[in-house]
Amino acid sequence: MKKQTAKQDNLGNLKEEFKTESLKRISNPLLSWYDENKRILPWREDASPYRVWVSEIMLQQTRVEAVKPYYERFMKALPSIAALASAQEEDLLKLWEGLGYYNRVRNLQKAARIVTERHGGEMPADYDALLALPGIGHYTAGAIASIAFQIRKPAVDGNVLRVLSRLRADERSISDEKVKKAVEEELEEAMPTDRPGDFNQAMMEIGACVCLPNGTPKCEACPLAKLCIAHANGAEEAYPRKDAKKARTSEEKTVLLVRDEGKIALRKRPAKGLLAGMYEFPCLPGKVSQKEVVRYLRDHGMKVLRIQPMGEAKHVFTHKEWHMQGFLVRVDELEGKGFGEEVKDWIYVAPTETRERFPIPSAYEYYARALSMQRGKNLILEDKRET
Repeated sequence: MKKQTAKQDNLGNLKEEFKTESLKRISNPLLSWYDENKRILPWREDASPYRVWVSEIMLQQTRVEAVKPYYERFMKALPSIAALASAQEEDLLKLWEGLGYYNRVRNLQKAARIVTERHGGEMPADYDALLALPGIGHYTAGAIASIAFQIRKPAVDGNVLRVLSRLRADERSISDEKVKKAVEEELEEAMPTDRPGDFNQAMMEIGACVCLPNGTPKCEACPLAKLCIAHANGAEEAYPRKDAKKARTSEEKTVLLVRDEGKIALRKRPAKGLLAGMYEFPCLPGKVSQKEVVRYLRDHGMKVLRIQPMGEAKHVFTHKEWHMQGFLVRVDELEGKGFGEEVKDWIYVAPTETRERFPIPSAYEYYARALSMQRGKNLILEDKRET
C-alpha cells in the first residue's frame, strides 16, 4: 500500500511540475531526435514559403505517403504563386483529383490571387497576414511562419495535441477549440527561439511516426518517454480525450455508366456544395431497378441496346456515406439524342480524355476503374476527405 501511495504521489508531483515548466524540457531531446530521425520529404528539401504552404494544405487530413506524388505533380505544373493564381479551375481540380476536400485547392488559389494583388506575389513574412488568407488557419499559419520564416509560432494539429495530451496526461478534450487555443499558448512559451520551424516539424514527426493515433505507441523509440506521464502510468492509450463524433448520414444512389461506341456520359456538379465543380457519372437517387433505369433513359430519348449491373460500392466522406450500385448501359448513340431538363447538361467524352481533363472524384473510382477510365495516379480508395 505504501509503495502504491508513493507511486501515486510521485506521479502527482510530476504532473504538477508539467503544468508549469514541463514543456520547456522537451525541446533539446526532441530536436536531437529530429536531427537523427527526420524523414526526407520533398517540401523539406526546399523550404520556400510557397512550397511549405502547398505541402501543408495537401497534408491536412491526408497521409504523407499519399501526398508525395500529388505534390510533385502540382509543383511541376504550378511552380509559383503566379502560376497558381492564373490556373484554370478545371486544371486545378484535375491536379487535385483524388486528394479530396476540394475546397482546399479553391482556397489555395483564392489566397494566391490575394498574395499577388496585395503582397507583390510573395508570401507575407507575418503570422497575422498569413492567418488572414483564405484556407489558412492557426496551424497552417504557424507552420508557414515557423518553417519558412523562422517566426516563433506553434503549429498545433491532431498529432501535436495527441503528443502533448499523453505527455501531460491531460484530461481536457482535444475536440474543444478552447483547449486547442490554450495548448497553442502554452506551447508558444516553450518553443526555442533559434529553431522554431524544426521544433514544430519535430512535434509533428513524433506524432506521425512514434506517438501513434491507433494501436500501441512506440514509446521505446520516443525521446520524450522519460518525461511522459501517461507512459509512466502505463496509460498511453487512454489519451487523448475526445468528444464523441456525430454519426454520419447515409445516402443511396444508382450510378449510370451510359456509353455508346466511343463516348461516355458525364455531368458537372454544381459550383457550390459537396464535390463542387467536379465531373461525375449521372446518378439517380436511391437504388433503382434495372427496368427503371431503362425506362428513365428511354423517357429521355435514348435507345438502350443492353444493360448490365456493375456491382456496389461505398464511399465514406467526413459527414456522410454514399452507398452506390451501378449499371453499364450501352446506347445506340449519345450525342444529340437525349432531351429533357435532367439530361441537357450531360456531356459526352472519350474515356481517355479524362487523363488531362474532366476531374472525377475518387468517390466514383470503383466505376471509373471498371471502365478503364484514366484518372490521376496514386488515387486513394475509401477517401474520407472529399467535400
